Amino acid sequence: MSEPLRRARARWSVLADRIDAGTPATRDRSVDALRALAILGVVLGHWLVTALTTANGGLSATSPLAHMSALAPVSWLFQTLAVFFLVGGHVGAQGYASARARGVPYGTWVGRRLGRLFRPVAAVLVLWTVAAGGLLLGGVELDTVRTLLKLVLSPLWFLLVFAALTAATPLVARLGPVWPLAVVAGVDVWRFGFGGPEWIGWVNVAAGWLVPYTLGAAWSRGAFARRTPAALLLGGGVLATAALILWGGYPASMVGVPGAAISNLNPPTLAAVAFGLAQCGLALLLREPLAGAMRQPRAWAKVALVNLSAMTIFLWHQTAMMAVTALGLLVSTDLPGLHTVPGSAGWIAARLLWLPVFAAALAICWAAFRAYEQGTRPRPPQTPRPARTIATTPGVPRLRTGRLEEAGHA
Repeated sequence: MSEPLRRARARWSVLADRIDAGTPATRDRSVDALRALAILGVVLGHWLVTALTTANGGLSATSPLAHMSALAPVSWLFQTLAVFFLVGGHVGAQGYASARARGVPYGTWVGRRLGRLFRPVAAVLVLWTVAAGGLLLGGVELDTVRTLLKLVLSPLWFLLVFAALTAATPLVARLGPVWPLAVVAGVDVWRFGFGGPEWIGWVNVAAGWLVPYTLGAAWSRGAFARRTPAALLLGGGVLATAALILWGGYPASMVGVPGAAISNLNPPTLAAVAFGLAQCGLALLLREPLAGAMRQPRAWAKVALVNLSAMTIFLWHQTAMMAVTALGLLVSTDLPGLHTVPGSAGWIAARLLWLPVFAAALAICWAAFRAYEQGTRPRPPQTPRPARTIATTPGVPRLRTGRLEEAGHA
């Protein structure tokens, strides 16, 4: 092992030990691990199933799922939004109950939670407003600019729904998942069985994601203290999803596919919600193994860092991919896995090689914009000394116990 690599490993080990020592003993690290897995699943999923090609002159979006339907199982691995809403419901209900016990008003509590969600959005909107204007003035085709903006802005629907459910936590925390699940089923029967209007499907944007959110709230009340309910959730979700795909006419892909008649995600269908139930059951069953893994300082440090910048990672991962794609256009030929049509196994192999490059571009975005998410915690006037710093390694954010707490459970 080279000396620079040995020094880097030693610095990381010291940092991991400091993060581990600075984490409150009461923190449920498995919750943070599930949130990190959910965010990284969405990021990797987008990078794998979204392609920008030059086949039509300008940049146009397509998906390998549109060309290779056998890849539908890939979407089962990386469509992890249900887990994020499960964790959100758990943390939201738990945090609101804690705030009430401390006498914190609802407005203060929800303002803090939504502020952390929306602070980093402003940076994305400003940068892409300027970039879109510059591209149009530079002669880039309107369709290309529209494609880029759609990729950047479309994930914001998730943030808006999550924010709305977070704000409604006092109203929905005691709601059982059966009620929103019944709404989803009723909407789908009307829409697909009786030829109802397409717009009615958008009711499921709220109802569909309310199902895992209410499961998370039930988790915070101890509903899944035993493994049996989670196992039933997993088994029932798997069986229901399989039946809906095999006999109900729903597509196998759990993400939208360009050109497909039905999307399981936009808006969510009963198949997507059933699949989400299975994911939630699996996530709840994985709590104990994850908690054990998180006792390792190095593993916990990685999860803690992802959680501190979860929204930054989510908001900028598409920009990172598009930046690499745009820079690749400087080469005189189309680069495999980047600009070519995603219709072969060769494209998949090439795409996998591009993932580390996308990750490096995302790291640059993270370094530039993470401050918008983490903000600055005001120091209480009665505190005579600064909060204990648990990370001082150059190039790594200074983590404080309070800020880590704010990132998740507060």
